[in-house]
Amino acid sequence: MNDFLEMLSHEFQLPLSNPVLVFSLILLIILVSPILFRRLNIPGIIVLIISGIVIGPFGFELLEQNAAIALFSKIGLLYIMFIAGLDLDMNQFKVNRNKSLLFGLFTFALPLGIGFPVCFYLLGYDFNASFLTASMFATHTLIAYPIVSKMGVSKNEAVAITVGGTILTDTAVLIILAVILGNAQEGGLTAFFWIKLVISLTVFIAIMFLVVPRIAKWFFTKMEKEKHSHYIFVLTVMFFAAFLAELAGVEDIIGAFLAGLALNRLIPHSSALMNRIEFMGNSLFIPFFLISVGMLVDISVILSGYMAIVVAITLAVVAISGKWLAAFFTQLVFKYSSSQRKMIFGLSSGHAAATLAVIIVGYKAEIIDINILNGTIILILITSIVATLATENAAKMMVSESRETDPEEIKRSESYKKESILLPLANIENFDKLMEFAILIKDKTSANPVSILSVVPNDEEAELNIAQARNKLDEYVKQATAADIDVEITSTIDEDVANGIYRKSRELIADLIILGWPTSAQGIEDIMGGKMGEILEKTTKTTFICDVIKPWETHQRMFVAATPHSEKAEGFQLWVKKLIKLSEELSIPIIMNCTPKTQNAIEILIKVLKIKASIEFRHFMNWDDFLILSKDMLNDDIFVLISAKKGTKTYQRNLHRIPNKLNRYFKDHTKIIIYPN
Repeated sequence: MNDFLEMLSHEFQLPLSNPVLVFSLILLIILVSPILFRRLNIPGIIVLIISGIVIGPFGFELLEQNAAIALFSKIGLLYIMFIAGLDLDMNQFKVNRNKSLLFGLFTFALPLGIGFPVCFYLLGYDFNASFLTASMFATHTLIAYPIVSKMGVSKNEAVAITVGGTILTDTAVLIILAVILGNAQEGGLTAFFWIKLVISLTVFIAIMFLVVPRIAKWFFTKMEKEKHSHYIFVLTVMFFAAFLAELAGVEDIIGAFLAGLALNRLIPHSSALMNRIEFMGNSLFIPFFLISVGMLVDISVILSGYMAIVVAITLAVVAISGKWLAAFFTQLVFKYSSSQRKMIFGLSSGHAAATLAVIIVGYKAEIIDINILNGTIILILITSIVATLATENAAKMMVSESRETDPEEIKRSESYKKESILLPLANIENFDKLMEFAILIKDKTSANPVSILSVVPNDEEAELNIAQARNKLDEYVKQATAADIDVEITSTIDEDVANGIYRKSRELIADLIILGWPTSAQGIEDIMGGKMGEILEKTTKTTFICDVIKPWETHQRMFVAATPHSEKAEGFQLWVKKLIKLSEELSIPIIMNCTPKTQNAIEILIKVLKIKASIEFRHFMNWDDFLILSKDMLNDDIFVLISAKKGTKTYQRNLHRIPNKLNRYFKDHTKIIIYPN
């Protein structure tokens, strides 16, 4: 008994040394602390940092800074920067690049211009410490973005340019970090340093943006079915990029950030892979890093004298005022409303990822002292609260303004949230790609699941066939679940497949139906004939017919051909929204070939719905020579045809021959034919 008590006493001796017990304690903190503090409306990032302070060597000394803590902390830091690059909406950045660049200049230069003299003259730090600390003010982390997304104002232009400005600010600050570290080393900023930095960065960037995307595209194509290996591949790229950055003479966090940018287009935001990346980061690696940051804070230093408190207050005031001025000047230049100014300030005033990265690297390199480190931690606590409150207030103002200016828009958005997608099962072979397509275009605010339908004949084996169909579909349910999408498997008994689909689409009040490309020669010769023709004839729902040749994420552009008068169809708004949604998810531009009237209708719709889309319009009228479009297509383009059903006012006689031409002349391209409601 004494031996047991002695062993127990040894295991719980502080600081804890048993790796299993240490890991268990950290997991318990990650699990419990956000739940306890949620009722107080304290952001999770603050809770985890405070928890690190409490259990760290300067708190109750439950844990010490050892190799294991340092390893997980490094992984978490790289993960934060990787996700920051991966989360950027490149399409939105392209559409608003000029405004994003100007805002990025404001939000970078103003905090830096204010912060340097304050640190150098008022606080008395040397050039390196002052410049590095001032550059930290220029960074911003979009910690309040979930509020924007939740309240449905993420499409506002103010949000788009703030997100885009992150590219300029974070990249510029990380480059400054490399220069400051070089200046702090023996020898300083010599000509050799600059030549080496420029050459190494050029080679490194070339590898990241020319070589890595090609390797990733090849891997995702060849290993399309091995979904679990995709996550391992992404992690490998992230860590290898961090290593290459160190070889190039810059910090590893720059490599992780550029790895996220390099893979951005190949990992759709609604994909199962993206969900896995965010899940592992948000549930384990990033919280671990935030706790380790708290463990660096020495409370006794803050309480020992006035200097630490002065530094902390000064840093917070400079950081908040610099970001407010940047938002104010952006409002003046682009004539934004007060709610948009508050939104820009709220989103850009949060300091976390890059701020922590810069300060911790500077502290470990002995460029800045413990006062700056502790002051930065307090700065993060303050700005996290300010960013959360300001963003929430701005979002409420935007929603209120939207109701006042256009009450019908609210009704439309509420009905859109109820959208329902029906996915009939015909050919199990390519069904996974159709399932992925449904996941990509689905409106994430809709509570309705994607409905997978199996129609079986009404015979003695009907019940057995339904059970077998459900078993086959379990794999696709897992695929959707991995992407955080609800799926419902439904079956119906009917001798006529078309009639079964029609009846079920009415029961589910489906907005659109997704069908696979006909596999039979007869189905291709006349897509309006046979079973496919019956489905199109009987259903009144907007129908997408897809022939997916390559993985969705490997495509370069969406090449759309819209028939004359496409804007007159009832389903016009739906297909425009879905193509823009697919474009956003895949980060690819849309090349729209249409008449001037259709172009005008699309531009008006985009303006009314306040959607930002990367669309290039090309006027096309010669439908008798339809194949002339092929000369402008690239190998990795998705070809989309906006067709029409027989009997509608937008139908043309030559439309029924086009599917056969598509199959013959575009057989190596992913194809989508849309039949609007």
